[in-house]
Amino acid sequence: MTDLKKKGVALPPPMGWNSWDCYGASVREDEVRGNAEYMAANLLQHGFEYIVVDIQWYEPGAFSSQYRPFVPLQMDAFSRLMPASNRFPSASGGQGFGPLAAYVHSLGLKFGIHIMRGIPRQAVHQNTPILGTHATARDIAHPNSICPWNTDMYGVDASQAGAQEYYNSLFELYASWGVDFVKVDDIAASRLYGYHGAEVELIRKAMDRCGRPMVLSLSPGPADLAQAEHLKKHASMWRMTDDLWDVWDHIEVMFDRCHEWSDHIGPGHWPDADMLPLGHIGIRSVDGGGGNRWCRLSQDEQRTLMTLWCMARSPLMFGGEMRDLDAFTLALLTNSEALKLQSSGIAPRQVWREGDQVAWRSRCEDGSQYLAVFNLSGQSCEVQVPAEVLDGVPPTMREVWTGKAQEGFVFAVPAHGCQLLVF
Repeated sequence: MTDLKKKGVALPPPMGWNSWDCYGASVREDEVRGNAEYMAANLLQHGFEYIVVDIQWYEPGAFSSQYRPFVPLQMDAFSRLMPASNRFPSASGGQGFGPLAAYVHSLGLKFGIHIMRGIPRQAVHQNTPILGTHATARDIAHPNSICPWNTDMYGVDASQAGAQEYYNSLFELYASWGVDFVKVDDIAASRLYGYHGAEVELIRKAMDRCGRPMVLSLSPGPADLAQAEHLKKHASMWRMTDDLWDVWDHIEVMFDRCHEWSDHIGPGHWPDADMLPLGHIGIRSVDGGGGNRWCRLSQDEQRTLMTLWCMARSPLMFGGEMRDLDAFTLALLTNSEALKLQSSGIAPRQVWREGDQVAWRSRCEDGSQYLAVFNLSGQSCEVQVPAEVLDGVPPTMREVWTGKAQEGFVFAVPAHGCQLLVF
């Protein structure tokens, strides 16, 4: 049993909402409250519980997913970023996210925030103090360790006196606000930007000593399999991909990544296939090749996405504006059998792949078993799964999304589509 399992954090993979896909860096308090209210009324009963405010909540002028470089950020006297009070009015007077978190908790939900690894550049330039130490921001900064796509932070040099105290002070602050989930960015993408393992360890120690259980989510990806044991020891979830959008190519590549990471799925540590870019997204965002829009994936592609995420037990963080949910998307998010697979599937595995045809299997403690058959090609086809893959599978099954009976072992699957079968 890992330390994270002992702490009881993220024993099933987390489920919730994140503001990025619809509001980029510009989400406001009223939008967070409105989505929390919708979740409490409509999705909490299905397991969705986290409300996560994504990047740059400390940037007063944020307007979309495009970052304004080198602008003043809202910060306290101890080098710690604070919510921009023009966007989060309840944070005024130094209250931070405390009032907003309290409201989210009053609805029966949990509250999360996004942070960038490191220390604010403006803290380093002003050489502001760090709480709990005589060191200053300049003493612990690693000016050559910078994010390639955001100018807010310098990395922290873990070897310097004061580095641990800085992260301790952050998580003491977050604990005082009532934060339950922290997504740390620019830290996990080994293949693209390097894995910042020393800062991961500083963060883990600070989180452990703050006195409040929190989910630790690491972004972006793709994380490197070589770091799997370090990730499982220190994080609750970590990204297998860079930002994923409503484009079929982004979905298709996740089949390989979910398969590669399937040996590392387990209570308290979850490979993360990224947010669900479904429903109404891009409201104030230009990422993903589009602006204000409804999800561009076909309904078959959306079922494929949801089936793979649930089969692979990825965290489910919905990215759309919940108050605009249509009947189809709501049904995708609330299918009880698919969600049972995500929350409690046992030994989920890819059991067969031949070209664009893929099959996964999983089971649950109540004895139910699941077979997912995917067609990744652009043409409808009949998929005939080999007999050795179908050991124990009866000739009659029920398709989870449609409720229809499936007779026999030849599966009619639409282009980019799937069948999720229970028996």
